[in-house]
Amino acid sequence: MMLQLCGLHAHYGHVHALRGVDISVEGGEVVTLIGANGAGKSTLMMSLFGIPRASAGKIIFEGEDITKLPSHEVSHRGIALVPEGRHIYPRMTVLENLQMGTAKADPANFAVDLKRMEELFPILADRRDQRAGTLSGGEQQMLAIARALMGRPKLLLLDEPSLGLAPLYIKKIFQIVKELQRDYGMTILLVEQNANHALKVADRAYVLQHGEIVLSGTGAELLASPEVRAAYLDGGH
Repeated sequence: MMLQLCGLHAHYGHVHALRGVDISVEGGEVVTLIGANGAGKSTLMMSLFGIPRASAGKIIFEGEDITKLPSHEVSHRGIALVPEGRHIYPRMTVLENLQMGTAKADPANFAVDLKRMEELFPILADRRDQRAGTLSGGEQQMLAIARALMGRPKLLLLDEPSLGLAPLYIKKIFQIVKELQRDYGMTILLVEQNANHALKVADRAYVLQHGEIVLSGTGAELLASPEVRAAYLDGGH
């Protein structure tokens, strides 16, 4: 097991954001977490880095308890986050943004990794010397994912990667998720409101409501679930 969250609780002040969450991610899996706005999805992602710090429960990564580790130590263990809203460096070029992703990587791998990213995201090769802030939303999302991958993570966390994107780019982002798993063996924990796309690419999935896991199963099982369809797929919210 690569990642286990065991009875995880987290608070923002007096707000009980996560309530005894149990999830697991096997190496090589795409695991999706779906839920409405305010369900606690992004909180769960950030709690892996201690923001907020877990108030109870454990976070186990590759057999090690990382619950109380500082954020930079969690990152050094091989976990990379592509945050909601992308957070690229807009005044830096595409190439400079990719270089920022290599802070924890061996510099000897830079040329190989850059070539791999430009093969995976051809638009970035065309935009290498362009300021990142002038890219479209979809191109910025690809840059954010590529920047995270430049650090050679073992586990990639994607927080709402399709948010605010045009349909063409939404389709492309989910194609990239499957390609990363199929061609590179990447392990991915994906948080998404776009339940239809997210469940189609997921090996397994969880539904989070009010800080609690209320359903789990394979992506196909949840895609076919009447409860999930009513709440998230058939015009639900």
